[in-house]
This record gives sequence, C-alpha cells and structure tokens, in this order.
Amino acid sequence: MSVSENPSNQFRANLQHGVLEIDMSGDWLLDGVLPVSDALLTRIRTDKTITGIRFLTRDLGRWDSLLVTELIQILDCAAKQSVDVDKASLPVAIQGLLTLAQSVPERAGARRSYRSVPWAEAAVAGLAHIGLHAKKMLTFVGELAISMVSVLSGKQRFRHRDLWLCIQECGPSALPIVSLVSLLVGLILAFVGALELSLFGAQIYISNLVSLGMTREMGGLMTAIIMSGRTGAAYAAQLGAMHVNDEIDALKTMNLEPMSFLVIPRMFALILIMPLLCLYADLMGMVGGGLVTVSLFDVSLTEYLNRSAHAVQLKDFLVGFVKCSVFGVLIALSGCMRGMQCGRSASAVGDAATSAVVTSIVFIVIADSVMTIICNRVGI
Repeated sequence: MSVSENPSNQFRANLQHGVLEIDMSGDWLLDGVLPVSDALLTRIRTDKTITGIRFLTRDLGRWDSLLVTELIQILDCAAKQSVDVDKASLPVAIQGLLTLAQSVPERAGARRSYRSVPWAEAAVAGLAHIGLHAKKMLTFVGELAISMVSVLSGKQRFRHRDLWLCIQECGPSALPIVSLVSLLVGLILAFVGALELSLFGAQIYISNLVSLGMTREMGGLMTAIIMSGRTGAAYAAQLGAMHVNDEIDALKTMNLEPMSFLVIPRMFALILIMPLLCLYADLMGMVGGGLVTVSLFDVSLTEYLNRSAHAVQLKDFLVGFVKCSVFGVLIALSGCMRGMQCGRSASAVGDAATSAVVTSIVFIVIADSVMTIICNRVGI
C-alpha cells in the first residue's frame, strides 16, 4: 500500500502475519511536502488484525522534523489501539528525538479549548470584569487618599526634589507639543468659524469664536489629551518598570510607603502644571486664530485683539482652569494606578501604558461632559 503519491517521499505499508511493515523511502523534508499519514492512521485504527508495527528505512533519504512529526502521530495512534511498535529499525538519531519528545508528557490543560459562549454568559463575565476593575480602582483611590492625608498632616514625607523633577518633566518639557497642537487647533477653529461667518460678512466675530472656544473648552481638553498620551503613559511605564525590577518591593522593605514616595509627587506636579499649560494653550490657540483672521480676512490685528478681550471674561478662564485641574488629577490617577497594578513582565509594562492612556482619555471625556453640563445649568 502506497499512502503518498508524491515521488519525493513514500509510505508503503504491508501486513505480514499481523505485523504492519511500514517502508519509508525518499526525502522527508518540510519544503513543499504535506503530511501523508492520515490514511495510515485510519488503517491502524480500523484494522483489528494488526498486532505490531515495524519500520523499514533502508531506502530512507534526507529527513527533518516532518518525518519525526509523522512518526509521533503513528506512535500515539498505535498506543491508543494497544499495538506494539518496534522502533529498533529506525535510525539512532530518530530514536533519540522520539525518546526526547515522549519523555515529558503534555501538561493537562495546555491546549486551548474553543467554545461558543452564550451572550448572557458573556454579559455576566463582562460585568464581573468591570466590577473587578472598579474594586481595584476604589482600593487605589482609598490608599491614595490615606497617603495624601498623611503627607498633608506631616506623618509621611516625600522628597521635594522628586516633585521638582516631575514638574520639569510634565511642564517645560511639554511646551513644544502643546504649542504645536494648540496653534493648529486655533487655526482650525478660525477656519471652521470663517466658513459660516463669512456668508453674513461677520468675520470680525471669528475672534469671539476662537477665544471662547479655546478658553472654555478646547485649550484644556487638548492639553489634557496631550498630557494623557505623554505623561500618563510615562507614569504607568515608570512605575510598571519599578514593579518588574522589584524596586517597589524594595521601598516597602525599607519601610517607605510607595504611595507617598512615588505617586503623590506625580499627582502634585500635574495638579500644579495643568492650569498653567491650559493658559499657555489658550494663548497659543488665540495666536493661531489671529494668524488666519488677520492674514486671510479683512480684520486688522487691533480689531482681533479688541474683540477677543471683549468676548473673554475672567470666568471663562476660571472654567478652563478648573477643568484642567480636574483633568490633571484624572491623568495622574490613571497613570499611577495602572503602573502600580502592572504585572512583572515587559509586555505587562506596555499593557499598563496603553491602559493608562485609554483610561485617562475616557475619564477626561466623561468629566468634561459633566462639568460642561453643570456650567450650563448654573449659568456660568
């Protein structure tokens, strides 16, 4: 019986007095050759007269892992059918590989099992997953609040040099990207407003649109999104790397609280810097809007500045400041929380950084929507 029609490798099986002689010939290489033992396995399972298996390898050419894989399948099938296998006729190298492959049994549960999950079960699992994350978040917030009270009351301390270093990293170092994005946002707001206002000859009100949009909403929101992707991810990666290197465990061993030593300086730095970055983003957005309004429309620089000063009041700046301060708390909270919850592998550090950005942006959007609704209801 010839199992393969490929001339480069052959499996011929002949039954002699209850012993199935498998004659292997040709080259058994992975390049372009498919497994050919399915028919042979079917015969071993169905033919009850087979009491033993012997291999003939006198015409065997070159071989690699393809042949070893085929032989392992034959041996497993024979073991299930209680058929004796004579491996002495195989080359010594193949016998060694088979012994090595069968020396360690497959660990139970190592294979992935795929099954269709009902939607109700999937919904319950999703809710349980959300509840677990909510519990971890509340635990972290509670520990942070306790550490904050201890620091403010003088029971715990942190290094002030770490605070200034965090301010340097999230403040002056972020000015170039904040300048670029805010300038472009101001340009976009001016162009969008000009499309409609120019229909009524009201280009002078472009300055009102840009100044109010930047101070109340876009300045703080864009700054928060930039800082979540820049600083929040950095916080998560830094603390996650400390977890991997056992540095946080070392702090606990030295009786140093990680919350007050690592998290609180980063929290204070973002709370202090975010309103200043918001003010800077507002000014850069107005500059971008002024470039479009003055250069492309019949509006002078003096008119643009006067209309902007007339449109924007102190409460508009305060709304942006308050929003950006809240955004700073959320960014620091998300980044530090994901970093402290990080696993102990390189991939876990990357997952923590990604999760920190996603979590902070979701919190920012939700908080911005809530504060905007509150300001609208209150009339601010």
